[in-house]
Amino acid sequence: MANVRLENIKRRFNNVTAIEDITFEIPNGEFWVLVGPSGCGKSTILRTIAGLENATSGNLYIGEQLVNNIPARQRDVAMVFQNYALYPHMSVAENIAFGMKMRKMEPKVIQQRVGEVARSLSLEHLLDRKPKQLSGGQQQRVALGRALARQAQVFLLDEPLSNLDAQLRDDTRAELKQLHQSLRNTTVYVTHDQVEAMTLADKIVVLNRGKIQQIGAPQTIYNQPANRMVATFIGNPPMNILPAKFTGDGFDVFGQILPISSVMKEQLKLATGQQIDLGIRPEHITISPSPSLISVEVKVVEPLGRETLIRTALAGSTEMINIQAGGNINVHPGERLNLELDLDYLFVFDAASGDKLYP
Repeated sequence: MANVRLENIKRRFNNVTAIEDITFEIPNGEFWVLVGPSGCGKSTILRTIAGLENATSGNLYIGEQLVNNIPARQRDVAMVFQNYALYPHMSVAENIAFGMKMRKMEPKVIQQRVGEVARSLSLEHLLDRKPKQLSGGQQQRVALGRALARQAQVFLLDEPLSNLDAQLRDDTRAELKQLHQSLRNTTVYVTHDQVEAMTLADKIVVLNRGKIQQIGAPQTIYNQPANRMVATFIGNPPMNILPAKFTGDGFDVFGQILPISSVMKEQLKLATGQQIDLGIRPEHITISPSPSLISVEVKVVEPLGRETLIRTALAGSTEMINIQAGGNINVHPGERLNLELDLDYLFVFDAASGDKLYP
């Protein structure tokens, strides 16, 4: 295995910049996830590491070797594509063995390695089948097996679970995590699904519009988002964002005044009348039995078993506030609720740039 280092990588397609100033280093054996909305550049980064795209500028290292001008087949990386890219005329065993045969490895070594990989992925009973005889989850495991059999320095996975149904995606995600824990292979994983990112990653790279927004451990990014984009992208349901105006002593949220502590006021140093965005996660909002400062109307109730997601709107506005409550709560659309916000978990973002102002 090897570390992967990107230094100021930029990729342009004609007059369009797909990625810019991409700089990070993945230590040997870690599982990093590139996450972001469609078109943010995450797959371009993965393909650049693989050698399927050439960086317009910047340097890319695998181990200590600069690989800018080294073709994909010589980079010693293994890639799993979204569509699996299995050879339909080959059996499972032949698909797994293909990369090793291309490297002219000894037949006995190939046979042994195919057996080891098949056992690790529970594919032993499928080795003689063709891809068309397999389920989506089985095909995905074969694609993984072909990559693992090569024992490459780096494994690259491009949304490998996106074609699976919800239950199978959850099961396969757990298998992937367990597999990495045992093999400790250097892995770069691309997804738009922030749940996959949170559950799989040692570190997450959040991307938007071709630029890195934040790099960090999953819980760090969740608890300490660098900006409004990260705050709203990581988390399910996402962080509530409420447009507000600083009054000097608190925040005016559509006519409802939210007071703040003197400590927060001192740290913020906002001008009276300044427009900002407040952020708070649904789990840090509670329903109050008595009148409170924030009054909302219930719009949609979504029972999820052990918890209930309640979508509400502020009085006199269309601005939504999502609340996570217990599974046994009994509320209905049209009902009015009084909310208490835990100000220890309140975020303040610049209304124009989205930069975090507090904490």
